Amino acid sequence: MYAMKNRIIQLFCLLIVISCQNNDIEIFNGPDTNLNKLNGNWIVINYWADWCAPCIKEIPELNEFAKENNDLLVFTFNFDQLDEDDLKPVAKKFNIEVPSIVTHPRDIWGIQTPPAVPATFFINPDGDLALSLFRPQTKDDLNKFFFDLKKAF
Repeated sequence: MYAMKNRIIQLFCLLIVISCQNNDIEIFNGPDTNLNKLNGNWIVINYWADWCAPCIKEIPELNEFAKENNDLLVFTFNFDQLDEDDLKPVAKKFNIEVPSIVTHPRDIWGIQTPPAVPATFFINPDGDLALSLFRPQTKDDLNKFFFDLKKAF
C-alpha cells in the first residue's frame, strides 16, 4: 500500500513538471515557447497591421534591428489578431522575418492592445514593461532606445 501511494505521488509530481514545461506561447514562423524560456531576455513586441502604412514601412527596420541585436528577442503581433492560417500570407507579403506571436501579449505580459499602431514595447529581463513607443520607429531609433535601456537596467 505504501509503495503504491509513493508511486502515485511520484507520477503526480512528474505530471506537474511536464505540464509546467508546456509551450503555452504560440509563435508563428518560430518555435512555440513559454514564459520561463523567455524570462531573462530583453524582448521587443511590435504591434502592426497590414492596413497600416507606417507599420509596413517599419517592418524592414524591425527586421534589421533584430539581426543587429542577438542579445534580445524581437516579435511582432498582428493588431487584428489573425490566426496562423490568415497570418501566413500576410507575413510573407510584407517580408516579416522576425517571429510573430499568436498568443496575445496581454496574456503573457499584461500588455493591452494599443489604441493605434504601430506600437513597440520593450520588456526587460525581469519580465517588466520597460518602454512603450507609439509611433513608427527606425532601426537607429530602436538601437538607441535599447542601448539606453540596457545601460539603465
